[in-house]
Order: sequence, then structure tokens, then C-alpha cells
Amino acid sequence: MGERTVLEFKHSVELFPRAPFNFDATMHKPDYFPSSDNEWEPGIRWQTMRWQDRPLGLKFENQGTVDRPRLVLSVYSRDDPGSNFLDGLVDEITYRYSLQMDLTEFNSRFENDPQLGPIVARWRGMRPLNCSSLYEYLIIAIVLQNATVRRSVNMMQALFEGYGTLLSYDGKDLYGFWAPETVNQATEQELRDLKVGYRAKSIKRVTEAFVTGEMNEFELRSKSREEQREALLSLYGIGPASVGYILCDVFHHADELNHISPWEQKIYSRLFFDTGPDEPVPVENLLGLFDGRFGRYKMLAVHYIWEDLFWKRKNEHIDWLEKLIRL
Repeated sequence: MGERTVLEFKHSVELFPRAPFNFDATMHKPDYFPSSDNEWEPGIRWQTMRWQDRPLGLKFENQGTVDRPRLVLSVYSRDDPGSNFLDGLVDEITYRYSLQMDLTEFNSRFENDPQLGPIVARWRGMRPLNCSSLYEYLIIAIVLQNATVRRSVNMMQALFEGYGTLLSYDGKDLYGFWAPETVNQATEQELRDLKVGYRAKSIKRVTEAFVTGEMNEFELRSKSREEQREALLSLYGIGPASVGYILCDVFHHADELNHISPWEQKIYSRLFFDTGPDEPVPVENLLGLFDGRFGRYKMLAVHYIWEDLFWKRKNEHIDWLEKLIRL
């Protein structure tokens, strides 16, 4: 989509996350595959967002410290959205970005853990990051299925160019997600023409579930975890691995870790048992270790160890990891 939408109206608000809050470790995840809806540099994250069918450009700026966190959020839009809209937007961002997550017990429980303790100290205040709606997260999960990182990047970019909106704000040109109705009107063949392969059918069926109201993120938030799981697994093309990520990232279940993909199995085996990628530890052994050591914080604990590895990768070459990533 070649047309560009300029977001000229700007409104700024202060946000005060619960301390401790590590801005860069939360707002940038080096393990996430790169996509053209966001940009990061130390102390700043630019992120597009569709909220109540309005395309927005967000800019988060770190103006505080880990122990006295303060963010300036600038919201760019085509026109003045009004105070009620902005209040609802801030509430949604606070939820999605886990800005009020209480890490007190987690930090104290694992500060003396031989492996996790130094990592918690290094990244104190880091939270999982989800910038997406449930629908958007599902689309990302679909393009990640059975694909190298490079292939996933290319498919996501093709979808943005085909159905997204190029948003111009604060000197940046970033793509924004489409409304589900836009893709719902496309044919499966039109999606296949973007070289997403068999995923075209999954994208169509998942999109239809949101357009028809069969799937509603805000209703699901009030359901039990098992009700959330059942609803997500009912979606065409969505399996237990994707559902596990969603239950943690979108619905904030910090102990949701019941499935490990073969790719993760190789990395976890190296991190926790120091075995090579050709000799991965059985999944049941890994899950048993996580249950025993980390309990109800197992997903959050593993997140810290995983992110620590990928932050190291930003500064040094890790040969065994590069062979697994294949970007």
C-alpha cells in the first residue's frame, strides 16, 4: 500500500509504571523478529497501534529510573481524538505493556538463585512485552509457524504492504495494522499471492472469527485461563504453542509454560543443561525442571533467562545460536 497517512495531531501524557521498571529491557526484545510497525533506540520506542479503529503512532520516552519510573507517551493521530478516547487508550496501554505488574515477590524469591539471580539483578524491572491486540498477535503467530525468521519477516512485511497503512509521525514512517474487516474482504487466493502459503486459510478463518464476533478479546479477559485456552484452540490453525504464548503475553499468566517447540527445546537444552543442538534434552525433562525451580513464575523466569541470552547476542557473536536463528 503506497499511500501514506500523516498523523499531525499530538497529545502527550505522563505514565508512572510500578517500580522497579526497566524501560529498555521491557520496551525492546532482541529475540522478537523485526517488523516495520515499530522502531527502538535506547530510551525511546516508536510503535503504531490501531485503537477503536483509529490508526495511531505512539512514542514512549524514558524520563525516569528503574526505581523511580516515569514515561512520556506521545500519541499521534490524524485529528484530536478527545479526552475520553485518550483515557481509554492509556488504560489499554497500561494493561498491554504490564506497566503495573508487581515484581516484588519474583525479585525476592529468585535473587539468590545461582543462574537466575544475576540475570534478575542485571535486568531488574523487566516485564514481558505485548504491543498487539489479540487479533494482531494471532496474525503474528500464524506467520511464525513452520518458518525461518527471514521468511516470517518477509510474510509480515508483505501483509503490511498489502493491507496495512503507512503512518508518518515524529519523523518516522511505520506500518500500522489493518482493521480485520479489510482482510475479511480479501480472498484466500489474494492472500496466497502475498506468498504466505497455506497460512492464507488460517489468516482468513481467524479474521472471520473477529469480524463476526465469535472471538472477543475483552470478553476473554474476564474468563478463566482454561476458558481462554479452549476459545483460542478452537480457532483454525492455532495450536498449543501459539496459545501458550498468548496466555502469557496477552492474558498475563506468568506460569503458562506447558509446550516447548523443537527450536526452543534446543536453546533451553543449551541454557539449562549445556547440551548441543543435536542432543536436546527431552521436553518433559525441561518442563519438570521449570516446574520444580520456578513454580508459578516459570514463564517469567524463563523469559528473563531467554532475554538475557538475546541481549548478549546484540553485543557478541554466539555461533551456536546464530545457526539456530537463520535470519
